[in-house]
Amino acid sequence: MSHPDTATVLRLTRAWLETFVIGLNLCPFAATPYRQGRIAYAVCDGASREAIYRAFLESLNDLILADPRQIETALLIAPQGLDGFEEYLDTLDLLEQAVIDVGLDGVIQVASFHPAYRFDDAPMDDPANFTNRSPFPMFHLIREEGLAAALESYPSPESIPQRNIARLRELGIAGIEKLMESVRASGE
Repeated sequence: MSHPDTATVLRLTRAWLETFVIGLNLCPFAATPYRQGRIAYAVCDGASREAIYRAFLESLNDLILADPRQIETALLIAPQGLDGFEEYLDTLDLLEQAVIDVGLDGVIQVASFHPAYRFDDAPMDDPANFTNRSPFPMFHLIREEGLAAALESYPSPESIPQRNIARLRELGIAGIEKLMESVRASGE
Protein backbone atom coordinates (compact mmCIF):
# COMPACT_ATOMS: atom_id res chain seq x y z
CA MET A 1 0.00 0.00 0.00
CA SER A 2 1.45 3.35 -0.98
CA HIS A 3 1.36 6.20 1.44
CA PRO A 4 0.81 9.84 0.47
CA ASP A 5 3.74 12.21 0.42
CA THR A 6 4.27 14.73 3.21
CA ALA A 7 2.65 17.61 1.32
CA THR A 8 -0.50 15.54 0.75
CA VAL A 9 -0.58 14.42 4.39
CA LEU A 10 -0.37 18.04 5.54
CA ARG A 11 -3.00 19.19 3.03
CA LEU A 12 -5.43 16.47 4.16
CA THR A 13 -4.74 17.19 7.83
CA ARG A 14 -5.39 20.91 7.38
CA ALA A 15 -8.57 20.19 5.41
CA TRP A 16 -9.74 17.89 8.22
CA LEU A 17 -8.98 20.57 10.81
CA GLU A 18 -10.88 23.18 8.80
CA THR A 19 -13.84 20.92 8.00
CA PHE A 20 -14.28 18.91 11.19
CA VAL A 21 -12.40 20.32 14.14
CA ILE A 22 -13.00 23.99 13.33
CA GLY A 23 -15.88 23.78 10.85
CA LEU A 24 -18.06 21.72 13.19
CA ASN A 25 -16.57 23.51 16.21
CA LEU A 26 -15.59 20.17 17.76
CA CYS A 27 -12.81 22.01 19.57
CA PRO A 28 -13.79 25.62 20.28
CA PHE A 29 -10.14 26.38 21.09
CA ALA A 30 -8.65 25.28 17.75
CA ALA A 31 -9.65 28.11 15.41
CA THR A 32 -7.47 30.84 16.89
CA PRO A 33 -4.13 29.00 16.92
CA TYR A 34 -4.93 27.52 13.50
CA ARG A 35 -5.65 30.91 11.92
CA GLN A 36 -2.63 32.46 13.65
CA GLY A 37 -0.32 29.69 12.38
CA ARG A 38 0.56 28.56 15.91
CA ILE A 39 0.13 24.83 15.30
CA ALA A 40 3.31 22.90 14.58
CA TYR A 41 2.93 19.95 12.22
CA ALA A 42 5.31 17.02 12.01
CA VAL A 43 4.91 14.03 9.73
CA CYS A 44 6.69 10.85 10.79
CA ASP A 45 8.19 9.15 7.75
CA GLY A 46 8.83 5.91 9.62
CA ALA A 47 6.39 3.08 10.16
CA SER A 48 7.93 1.44 13.22
CA ARG A 49 6.90 2.17 16.77
CA GLU A 50 10.51 3.24 17.45
CA ALA A 51 10.43 5.77 14.59
CA ILE A 52 7.12 7.18 15.83
CA TYR A 53 8.49 7.32 19.39
CA ARG A 54 11.57 9.26 18.21
CA ALA A 55 9.41 11.63 16.16
CA PHE A 56 7.17 12.16 19.19
CA LEU A 57 10.12 13.01 21.43
CA GLU A 58 11.36 15.46 18.80
CA SER A 59 7.92 17.10 18.54
CA LEU A 60 7.68 17.22 22.32
CA ASN A 61 11.10 18.86 22.59
CA ASP A 62 10.31 21.36 19.83
CA LEU A 63 7.04 22.31 21.52
CA ILE A 64 8.65 22.79 24.93
CA LEU A 65 11.44 24.92 23.48
CA ALA A 66 9.08 27.06 21.39
CA ASP A 67 7.60 30.30 22.64
CA PRO A 68 3.89 29.59 23.29
CA ARG A 69 3.06 32.86 21.55
CA GLN A 70 4.61 31.36 18.40
CA ILE A 71 3.73 27.65 18.74
CA GLU A 72 0.86 26.79 21.04
CA THR A 73 0.27 23.18 20.14
CA ALA A 74 1.62 20.43 17.88
CA LEU A 75 0.30 17.60 15.75
CA LEU A 76 2.45 14.56 15.07
CA ILE A 77 0.97 12.75 12.09
CA ALA A 78 1.91 9.09 11.55
CA PRO A 79 0.55 8.06 8.13
CA GLN A 80 2.40 4.73 8.22
CA GLY A 81 2.55 1.86 10.65
CA LEU A 82 -0.44 2.46 12.91
CA ASP A 83 -3.31 1.32 10.72
CA GLY A 84 -4.78 -0.88 13.45
CA PHE A 85 -6.54 1.01 16.23
CA GLU A 86 -5.32 -1.34 18.99
CA GLU A 87 -1.72 -0.89 17.87
CA TYR A 88 -2.33 2.85 17.84
CA LEU A 89 -3.66 2.73 21.42
CA ASP A 90 -0.59 0.76 22.53
CA THR A 91 1.61 3.42 20.97
CA LEU A 92 -0.46 6.17 22.62
CA ASP A 93 0.18 4.51 26.00
CA LEU A 94 3.91 4.47 25.24
CA LEU A 95 3.91 8.16 24.28
CA GLU A 96 1.89 9.21 27.32
CA GLN A 97 4.42 7.34 29.47
CA ALA A 98 7.21 9.21 27.67
CA VAL A 99 5.63 12.52 28.74
CA ILE A 100 5.79 11.30 32.34
CA ASP A 101 9.32 9.90 31.96
CA VAL A 102 10.71 13.22 30.72
CA GLY A 103 9.05 15.11 33.58
CA LEU A 104 6.32 16.84 31.59
CA ASP A 105 3.28 15.26 33.22
CA GLY A 106 0.95 18.15 34.03
CA VAL A 107 2.71 20.31 31.43
CA ILE A 108 1.84 18.49 28.20
CA GLN A 109 -1.05 16.18 27.49
CA VAL A 110 -1.60 14.02 24.43
CA ALA A 111 -4.93 13.87 22.61
CA SER A 112 -5.58 11.03 20.21
CA PHE A 113 -6.98 10.88 16.68
CA HIS A 114 -7.17 7.87 14.36
CA PRO A 115 -9.13 6.93 11.21
CA ALA A 116 -10.72 3.98 13.06
CA TYR A 117 -11.15 5.70 16.44
CA ARG A 118 -13.79 4.05 18.58
CA PHE A 119 -14.92 4.94 22.07
CA ASP A 120 -15.02 1.95 24.41
CA ASP A 121 -18.78 2.04 24.82
CA ALA A 122 -19.71 2.94 21.23
CA PRO A 123 -20.45 0.69 18.27
CA MET A 124 -18.02 1.07 15.36
CA ASP A 125 -20.62 2.85 13.20
CA ASP A 126 -21.62 5.39 15.87
CA PRO A 127 -21.17 8.90 14.42
CA ALA A 128 -19.86 9.95 17.87
CA ASN A 129 -16.57 8.20 17.06
CA PHE A 130 -15.89 10.90 14.47
CA THR A 131 -15.09 13.40 17.22
CA ASN A 132 -11.69 11.67 17.26
CA ARG A 133 -11.46 10.27 13.72
CA SER A 134 -8.88 11.82 11.46
CA PRO A 135 -7.46 11.08 8.00
CA PHE A 136 -4.30 9.59 9.57
CA PRO A 137 -3.21 8.40 13.00
CA MET A 138 -2.03 11.47 14.88
CA PHE A 139 -1.06 12.64 18.32
CA HIS A 140 -1.97 16.13 19.48
CA LEU A 141 0.49 17.60 21.97
CA ILE A 142 -1.28 20.20 24.08
CA ARG A 143 0.23 22.66 26.54
CA GLU A 144 -1.87 22.19 29.67
CA GLU A 145 -1.36 25.79 30.76
CA GLY A 146 -2.85 27.08 27.50
CA LEU A 147 -5.70 24.60 27.69
CA ALA A 148 -6.50 25.59 31.27
CA ALA A 149 -6.65 29.26 30.27
CA ALA A 150 -8.94 28.46 27.33
CA LEU A 151 -11.22 26.34 29.51
CA GLU A 152 -11.55 29.15 32.07
CA SER A 153 -12.85 31.53 29.43
CA TYR A 154 -15.30 29.08 27.86
CA PRO A 155 -18.80 28.68 29.31
CA SER A 156 -19.57 25.09 30.36
CA PRO A 157 -16.49 23.37 28.90
CA GLU A 158 -17.65 20.09 30.44
CA SER A 159 -20.52 20.10 27.93
CA ILE A 160 -18.21 20.07 24.89
CA PRO A 161 -17.99 16.25 24.50
CA GLN A 162 -21.76 15.73 24.78
CA ARG A 163 -22.44 18.63 22.41
CA ASN A 164 -20.01 17.13 19.87
CA ILE A 165 -21.59 13.69 20.12
CA ALA A 166 -25.06 15.17 19.62
CA ARG A 167 -23.88 17.26 16.65
CA LEU A 168 -22.27 14.28 14.91
CA ARG A 169 -25.20 11.96 15.57
CA GLU A 170 -27.51 14.60 14.13
CA LEU A 171 -25.28 14.90 11.07
CA GLY A 172 -25.29 11.11 10.70
CA ILE A 173 -22.93 8.84 8.81
CA ALA A 174 -24.15 10.10 5.41
CA GLY A 175 -23.48 13.73 6.37
CA ILE A 176 -20.11 12.86 7.87
CA GLU A 177 -19.13 10.89 4.76
CA LYS A 178 -19.99 13.90 2.60
CA LEU A 179 -17.65 16.04 4.71
CA MET A 180 -14.95 13.36 4.54
CA GLU A 181 -15.24 13.34 0.74
CA SER A 182 -14.49 17.06 0.70
CA VAL A 183 -11.46 16.45 2.94
CA ARG A 184 -10.21 13.64 0.66
CA ALA A 185 -10.72 15.84 -2.42
CA SER A 186 -8.28 18.37 -0.97
CA GLY A 187 -5.55 15.73 -1.17
CA GLU A 188 -5.92 15.23 -4.90
